[in-house]
Amino acid sequence: MGPLAGFTILDLTSVLMGPYGTQVLADMGAEVIKVESPEGDIVRQIGPGRTPGMGGMFLNANRGKRSIVLDLKKPEGRDALLRLAKRANALVYNVRPQAMARLGLDYETLAAINPALVYVGAFGYGQSGPYAAKPAYDDLIQGATALPALMAQTADGVPRYVPNALVDRIVGLTAVGAICASLVDRDRTGRGQRVDIPMFETMAGFVMGDHMGGLTYEPPLDNGGYARHLSRDRRPYKTSDGYICVIVYNDKQWNNFFAATGRDDLRSNPKFATFAGRAVNIDAVYAELARIFETRTTAEWTGLLDKADVPVMPMHDLESILQDPHLVATKFFPVVEHPTEGPIRNMKVSATWSDTSVETTRLAPRLNQHGAEILREAGFSADEIATLIREGVTTTAPDTPQD
Repeated sequence: MGPLAGFTILDLTSVLMGPYGTQVLADMGAEVIKVESPEGDIVRQIGPGRTPGMGGMFLNANRGKRSIVLDLKKPEGRDALLRLAKRANALVYNVRPQAMARLGLDYETLAAINPALVYVGAFGYGQSGPYAAKPAYDDLIQGATALPALMAQTADGVPRYVPNALVDRIVGLTAVGAICASLVDRDRTGRGQRVDIPMFETMAGFVMGDHMGGLTYEPPLDNGGYARHLSRDRRPYKTSDGYICVIVYNDKQWNNFFAATGRDDLRSNPKFATFAGRAVNIDAVYAELARIFETRTTAEWTGLLDKADVPVMPMHDLESILQDPHLVATKFFPVVEHPTEGPIRNMKVSATWSDTSVETTRLAPRLNQHGAEILREAGFSADEIATLIREGVTTTAPDTPQD
């Protein structure tokens, strides 16, 4: 059933940030109703995929949900959504608040019909600043929160984005925490509330939490930046036949490393002997480690460091990670049968609960797969549903098995 069993989330989000967050809520047992435009979530079009509208990225950000098409730009579509909202515990959107207001779906309108509703927006910028109405995307927020500048500083001087939708996923997870906290407050007080989760401010805190450094103080003590993270030699180490990921961090690990490698000369070197010495001379420390690791194979180093209790992991690529022995043993990538897409590789919910176990029972839906049943549950008659279809507010269900 999951720890959020019994909660209903009305999901008006699209692309990745919102859908990823609401998928996590679905993974934890919430009933998530994905409201899509007649064209569907644009991520449905990102391939590869076996059938149109069911690409891999969509499958991996929308499991556990039911899909309904509603054209919210039509009065009848808006009215249908308001009827759904009466029975929902939370509504989540990720367009600009101004767009929700134009649709007549602002917080005040929703709260008037369901005072207990938690109304959650995840969007670009806090609404009290000059960027309030600006559009925002993952790349833009990465750049505005210094990540490409940090990437340039640690590599070849060329700014680059992190090759992952880092902002979308971090803000999506932040939304999950905010929603769960708000539902706790709602159960305590009986009242819902509006919650805004701005991407820019969320990521500014995320990045600067590591790199504020001397800028924490007024006047500043330095130009900011965490030296260990910014060292150009902080990277996977080249071995004689590949690469390996190693971190020798605390004094115990360094003493174990000195003993395992026979490098007593480093043990007596003030640059290596203490945490403070290593922190000040981190570039020299990492450069020396790079020279050491080139002397043996990846397998030799893995065995040696595991025995010495020095943290070590392989450097995977996108294919080899699927065969990692730990992930294979924990069945993290199970192959499951999707009702329309056939066998797909799913990803297991990583968290576990001792009393409210989580099991994925519903995979990502076809567009409007559950539209009619969701409307019936909200009290719509067969004639009303037929009228919504005839007027283009919703569509007929796809020719797919219903779960």
